[in-house]
Amino acid sequence: MSQSVPIHPSVDRGLQAADPKFAGGRLLCHCRSEPVTVQVSAQCAHNHVCGCTKCWKPAGALFSQVAVVPRDQLKVVANESKLSVVDPKAPIQRHACKGCGVHMVGRIENKAHPFYGLDFIHVELSPEKGWAAPEFAAFVSSIIESGADPGGMSAVRKRLGELGLTPYDCLSPALMDAIATHTARASGALKA
Repeated sequence: MSQSVPIHPSVDRGLQAADPKFAGGRLLCHCRSEPVTVQVSAQCAHNHVCGCTKCWKPAGALFSQVAVVPRDQLKVVANESKLSVVDPKAPIQRHACKGCGVHMVGRIENKAHPFYGLDFIHVELSPEKGWAAPEFAAFVSSIIESGADPGGMSAVRKRLGELGLTPYDCLSPALMDAIATHTARASGALKA
């Protein structure tokens, strides 16, 4: 495998299998003192690498790593006052630490949104091991908007394939189906 294309530090050396008994852990911002601490009481779902320009990425990474957990399974347990919403107009309210800039929680407040009730997290912020591994790559072409060389996209997609992360220029088919199902039920085209 060619490791010449740095996707994300958590996946560049290969994916780590989830611990079937894992039931959550802590997420810590990068502040050396008084870090924001989030307690998650569930295994994550739909973990993926994301190329969009809104998600927080570690330095040097082309992609972020994002997963979701049920909203009621997440609690900020330390230094919540350090959190601030990055873009109040965005559908996902990304709460970042004012000290280090790390995005800690993405929350959807619109009850009509297909993903309402799920919070977005970055599991690489956890010192605990056992989180579900990334399953796919989303919004791959969007890395160009962040400054990636358009001429290198074939190499990026090849590297994602080597890692077992199917590249999409949207979300995975299962998540796109969930969005379409939600929309169809809301419009009455599909009965609940």
